[in-house]
Amino acid sequence: MQSSCTMRQAIEKMEFHRYTAIPIIDQDGKYVGTITEGDLLWALKNIPGLTLENTEKFPLKDIPRHIENAPVRIEATIDSLLSLAITQNFVPVVDDDGIFIGIVRRREIIEYLAGQLKGNQGEKE
Repeated sequence: MQSSCTMRQAIEKMEFHRYTAIPIIDQDGKYVGTITEGDLLWALKNIPGLTLENTEKFPLKDIPRHIENAPVRIEATIDSLLSLAITQNFVPVVDDDGIFIGIVRRREIIEYLAGQLKGNQGEKE
């Protein structure tokens, strides 16, 4: 989601797709952070004058983020993905210039590792 998008757009996208967090990219395509449901709720509580009705006036770049989801570069190893997935639902992936490529979900990492474990157990039998 673009950092210039509004809080309302983020809420609607999260509701439609049932996301709890979404990556934010700037106008150049660079990853700048992740916005979470908690960030949006804290903003509603703490920003004077902000109501659900006027969330279309607040750009995401102005919403404080409480958790920083660290990205990895495209050549990241499974070990680096796993260490970040312990505390992040997904790991953003960027190229050498910091351009956002996509995400790797925690579920995908666990499935990969489960497959590796199952394959290793099959070799021992």
